[in-house]
Amino acid sequence: MSTIPLSDLTLEDLLPHRGNMLFVEKVLEVDSKHARTLCRPEKSWPMTDGKEIHPLILIELAAQTAGVCNGWNRIQTQGLDSNQMGWLVGIKKAEIFIEYLPLGSDIITSAENTHNFENLREVFCEQVMDTKLIGEITLQLFQA
Repeated sequence: MSTIPLSDLTLEDLLPHRGNMLFVEKVLEVDSKHARTLCRPEKSWPMTDGKEIHPLILIELAAQTAGVCNGWNRIQTQGLDSNQMGWLVGIKKAEIFIEYLPLGSDIITSAENTHNFENLREVFCEQVMDTKLIGEITLQLFQA
């Protein structure tokens, strides 16, 4: 199977999220082991008071970035029309170094599959805003 370039894919091809629950704005880079995404918090996101967003949303940003990587890998190995079923996500560890996320800020999330066995992944994620580290999250993903 030939590789499908990222430029030929949409976010909806990579992730099962739709509408107001799709937080990734742009995929900056992706391969079978890692992804880097850009997200900009908006008023339409959950956990906002209209001025700022609770930082627990960083966990979902990490999960969606991990989903970009694993969605890209699924497409490359199984094809664009393969089952787009989501992953069950567990939080192994989360350290958040910010009190709130300002609306409109650029958040860069990097996710790397550190362990990969069949339908189980462990993913380490880092999040940066204005060159400042704001989160480190380790997720465990399982796909039934």
